[in-house]
Amino acid sequence: MTTTRGTKQGATGALIGLALGDALGLPTEFIDVPRIISWYGPWRDLALPEKGRVTDDTQMTLAFARGIRTAMDRGVLEPSRLLAPLREEYVAWYRSPENNRAPGRTCLTACQLLTTDRRWQDASQIHSKGCGANMRVAPVGLVPGLSDEQRAGAAQLQAALTHGHPTALAASDLTARAVHLLAQGADPAGLVGRLRSYAYENRDRYHEHWLGDLWTRAQDPDARHFVRRGWDECLAVLERLDAVQRTADPELDPCAYTGDGWIAEEALATGLLCFLLFPEEPLTALRRAACTRGDSDSIAALAGAFAGAHLGADAWPEEWAGRVEYHSELITFGALWDA
Repeated sequence: MTTTRGTKQGATGALIGLALGDALGLPTEFIDVPRIISWYGPWRDLALPEKGRVTDDTQMTLAFARGIRTAMDRGVLEPSRLLAPLREEYVAWYRSPENNRAPGRTCLTACQLLTTDRRWQDASQIHSKGCGANMRVAPVGLVPGLSDEQRAGAAQLQAALTHGHPTALAASDLTARAVHLLAQGADPAGLVGRLRSYAYENRDRYHEHWLGDLWTRAQDPDARHFVRRGWDECLAVLERLDAVQRTADPELDPCAYTGDGWIAEEALATGLLCFLLFPEEPLTALRRAACTRGDSDSIAALAGAFAGAHLGADAWPEEWAGRVEYHSELITFGALWDA
């Protein structure tokens, strides 16, 4: 069964879900599961912090969303229109006094370099595949009317401005693809198989139009070798996910199955696993993602984006959604892309 975009409000659901997961996972990050349970109680009862405060995950998601909106206000989404506003948004985030939510070192280093007049490819951290690459990519999976090439290219470009490793690019592309498929009504039961097929289809494709000569900063002999490294690492973790998604014990830490989420491909897989364990129970999926030993806020942000894209705006009780930080801006972008 396919639900139309406007009926279920998948964009609103995904953006609010991402922020709620981020806020729920903020206090549990850097803490192991026994301590989380000791401090906050059983994982199925985790409460949203009173202020609904989020991290850099939501802040950078909104920076990407603003960059897309500015680019598309000027015409068709393409790298020549997206690059300048996106670079400006990332630099503005870097300089903001609100950038005090334990941001990742890769993002800080790259954004500091983006404040100079150097080419963005020279600012990109070519050896980093941290989850900062894909925790913020959901917006491009929600924008209506894009081609597959536009969605993939923009997903990879936004990652590459900070995280230049080929696995960061591929994981960002796959994350946006998953959000897009779910918003369009894809069956969660077949999602991992579709993502694996997509990865195989794109294994030899380097988006030169979007990435320029980024690959030359690495030690690969050619662009195809560069991208294959990324897709193969993503395929490996998707194969692990496929093997456990129907048998994983929901009472065990999902990180034990698909990784702790500090790197991009594991954040994708573990966020997906939390969603797929409870595809029709969005708050349970968020709570499971937040009660993990790994990068809890990013894992839960991704799980929330997947759940919200799948179930729409009604997935989230108003008592939660109305308290999350940046609520008004999230709703504005949701309304824009759900229209």
